[in-house]
Amino acid sequence: MEKLREGKIYTGTVEGYSSEGLGIVRLDGAVVFVPQCIRGEEIDLRITKVMKTAAAGEVVKIRKASPERVKPECPYFGKCGGCDFQHMSYTEELWAKRQRVQDALARLGGTDLQVEEILGAKAPLYYRNKSQYPVGADGTIGFFQARTHKVVSIDRCLIQSEISDKTAQAVRAWMKKYKISAYDETTGKGLVRHVYVRVNKKGESLCCVVANGRQLPREPELAAYVHAAAPKTVGVVLNTNTRKGNVILGDQYRTIWGDDFLMDTLCGLTFKLSVPSFYQVNRDQAEVLYGKALEFAGLTGEETVLDLYCGTGTITLCLAKQAKQAIGAEIVPPAIADAKENAKRNGIANAEFFCGDAADIAAKLEAEGLKPDVITVDPPRKGLAPEVIASVVGMAPKRVVYVSCDAATLGRDIKIFAGFGYKAVRACAVDMFPGTRHVESVVLLTCE
Repeated sequence: MEKLREGKIYTGTVEGYSSEGLGIVRLDGAVVFVPQCIRGEEIDLRITKVMKTAAAGEVVKIRKASPERVKPECPYFGKCGGCDFQHMSYTEELWAKRQRVQDALARLGGTDLQVEEILGAKAPLYYRNKSQYPVGADGTIGFFQARTHKVVSIDRCLIQSEISDKTAQAVRAWMKKYKISAYDETTGKGLVRHVYVRVNKKGESLCCVVANGRQLPREPELAAYVHAAAPKTVGVVLNTNTRKGNVILGDQYRTIWGDDFLMDTLCGLTFKLSVPSFYQVNRDQAEVLYGKALEFAGLTGEETVLDLYCGTGTITLCLAKQAKQAIGAEIVPPAIADAKENAKRNGIANAEFFCGDAADIAAKLEAEGLKPDVITVDPPRKGLAPEVIASVVGMAPKRVVYVSCDAATLGRDIKIFAGFGYKAVRACAVDMFPGTRHVESVVLLTCE
């Protein structure tokens, strides 16, 4: 790595993409990660940082541009840290995401399994049904600049719904009008920390203001501002988070006006969503993802299915419609309460839900002798804990359907499953997050 010098300009060709969506350029055997470039492009790049095993760079000049290069539609691209792929065609973005899953399966999973396809979004813009806007210490509302906690003020985001953006602007106007303080994470003082908005298919919305306190000045006026900006708002909720750190939501909620939940339909079912409930942020693509998970599950109506990390029961209830019995497990108590209500609301009697840590629930069910035919898992980015995998394997299901939002932890876990005799036999990627580097995938594992 001694050959590369910080500040020096080099010429190279972009070979592909990293898991972070950065371009990869090799210079004298060293890997350089460069943002906002496209495979096949010949570029002049400046080295910005030299590390032990790699380096970071920035584009100085594009000598030979890719035909997949497009002008970013978003005026904030490169400033806001939300999107990674605004500079390339959607076709190239899908290629990059499929390749990311493929690389993880091979390099981390140790399997030669091919990703069958990547299912792209019919509507790659304005798709997010949940928006979380950080509030800067100066009252700025928008999104964080890449790799910082500096808030970039944003009026209209290309991936959020217009209703969410209007709601955030209404809160900003309310704060300015009544001189409501913003939270300063360096001092721990100030009130408003985040603005959180959920939107459903019908265009109704739920607004939650996250504050460093149990109450806000001028709460009726806040509700009036929000309702005027988004007339289909069903409720305004206050969430109290007095802890330091970057966790968005605290544990306490109080309804300022209206309801503290939002209803939505997904896969022909109706769901009640409270603020902390997990729910896929892209409703249309969630239906595509769950459809693929159901296909991999291969249900005939005679099976017992266990769904770990079930959230508000979305996958569980979809599975229940095609299985003999479905069991869902989730650690968030309000989500389980919603899941039980959702089962009742949709007239599904063959689903039951347990609240607790996935490892504890799996171990409990295994100890009780439960023998599910199919187990589905949809864990957070950190993937499955080793004890969860051990308990899943201990129940000896015929099939495991792994839904993943992080290709790296998916690859790692597939390798662990292989050590227990469970082989990955089918894989598919689903673009749940157009414009960003994130990608969902579904893998079917069967016992050898």
